[in-house]
Amino acid sequence: MTILPLTRCQFIIPFAAICDAIGAPTETLLTRFRLPASLQEKAEHYIPILQAVRFAEAAQRSQGITDIGFQAARQLQFCHVSEKMRAIIRFSPTLFIALQQLCKWASLEDTTVSVWLERDDHRVRICSKVAGTARVPHLEHSQWLQNVYVMHIVRQFAGPHWVPATFAFEASYEPSLETRSFWQNTRFMSGQNSSWIDIPVSFLDLPNLASETPATSHDNGVGPSGHEIVSAVRLMLPSYLDESIPTVAEIAEMAGISSRSFQRKLSSAGVSYSDLLDGVRFENAAKLLRDTDARIIDVAFSSGYSDPAHFTRAFRRFSGITPREFRGKSKPQ
Repeated sequence: MTILPLTRCQFIIPFAAICDAIGAPTETLLTRFRLPASLQEKAEHYIPILQAVRFAEAAQRSQGITDIGFQAARQLQFCHVSEKMRAIIRFSPTLFIALQQLCKWASLEDTTVSVWLERDDHRVRICSKVAGTARVPHLEHSQWLQNVYVMHIVRQFAGPHWVPATFAFEASYEPSLETRSFWQNTRFMSGQNSSWIDIPVSFLDLPNLASETPATSHDNGVGPSGHEIVSAVRLMLPSYLDESIPTVAEIAEMAGISSRSFQRKLSSAGVSYSDLLDGVRFENAAKLLRDTDARIIDVAFSSGYSDPAHFTRAFRRFSGITPREFRGKSKPQ
């Protein structure tokens, strides 16, 4: 089974912001690694993790930035977590329940990440690992965000200034002295079987600091599984519709397989790349027509069509009606 690990665009925005702040050619770097340039408006879309890691490393190396993963992680806040995950955490009555929910729904943020708990007598490790990234260099850039993201979830129960006693990285990586001095009482470890932070066992029954009523269930099927190539590509494509849409060869390269293997996998799922792309374009256009007042021509461009007439014909093939008729039927009377 081929895995194409994806992450939300939100998690690369801090890296781009660091580049912008020092006058680096951010857009050129993003384009070089086949990442969308308009990140802010696509924060909830998905992009390939490995392309994001390569972008971060290239930015760090070419611009002489120290520990760009750490600097990006410092900009991360709980509000940057996906809306669904924030709701799940806020409706958890205790930290233990929240961590159980995190383990269950972690793929809302990174599609192939696994999160689990390891407990001893006094401490609990909150571990994370992204499938499909074995032996990939410079994963510390991603793992900083993984660990700090978990730290912010714990802070919803332990308070806004809590810091873990240990930051552990799966990558072989040593933080700079400047980074270490930021959390002077924290131990940093590298070359672990997973990335993790630890909490005292006594934290598990901490009550939620948010004034929310616990929900009864979150078994509503939300969240991408990310373990199947077609689902991964479908998640990723909306990030590119209004820019340069990746070719079959480029997506195959992102997934680490040949173009022929990629096309075979699509064929076995009963779909071609053009079918997949047309479906994503239609879904994007339908959402914009339903939920916004954007002009039809702008909806066409945002959905990857340079010719409005071509857009209308393609939309009619899916829905049987024109975009204007669809909007009329979708709007409340």
